[in-house]
Amino acid sequence: MSLRSRLRLSTYRQQQLTKLMEFVLTGLLFIGLERRSVGISINAAIGLVVLQIPPLLERDYSVSMDPRLTLWITTAVFLHSLGTVGVPGGSGFYQSIPGYDHLTHALSASVVAGAGYATIRALDEHWEEVHLPDRFVFVFILMFVLAFGVFWEVIEFTTSAAATTIGGSPVLTQYGIEDTMKDLIFNTIGATIVAAWGTVYLNDFVSQVLSVISGERAEPPGE
Repeated sequence: MSLRSRLRLSTYRQQQLTKLMEFVLTGLLFIGLERRSVGISINAAIGLVVLQIPPLLERDYSVSMDPRLTLWITTAVFLHSLGTVGVPGGSGFYQSIPGYDHLTHALSASVVAGAGYATIRALDEHWEEVHLPDRFVFVFILMFVLAFGVFWEVIEFTTSAAATTIGGSPVLTQYGIEDTMKDLIFNTIGATIVAAWGTVYLNDFVSQVLSVISGERAEPPGE
């Protein structure tokens, strides 16, 4: 058995890891409430809301995600929320672990890139009069992620400034212009990886989304 085969996780293991991270996220929510930390509580709560999207799509639209995609999304959300916690009385992992911020930005950007790719490819396939060349899709993914990244940095700056003004703890923290530029660079790296090599893993999901847009998929029970 090759090393690659040994390192490859089975579907069952992927589902186990997803459930484990979701369970830990629930624990982080209670940790935030116990510490009275707005940042930890809100980030964990938002993460848990995001993780309800895959089961919601499957329940209401019969669109099922590959366990690898679900694990991908869960990992991005989990690492971001975990970064705000750290140790009691100490700083969060974002401040205490060098490069942690860059890792989470690249991973989160890859998820945003995947969402952008799935949407534009489904629309491209749905309308016959629309044809989007692969090169255009590649550039679109990069621009989509960069635009989202700039929007995210504006939110970070706004929430951080607002928290400073009212004397509270920030939900998201902005560390200056150098940090912002590095974030955008790693956003671009994450988007490039998905645009260049990751789209093959999204083809089945795109096909299912296209079925919903085309009205070919059966309505969910009770409709």
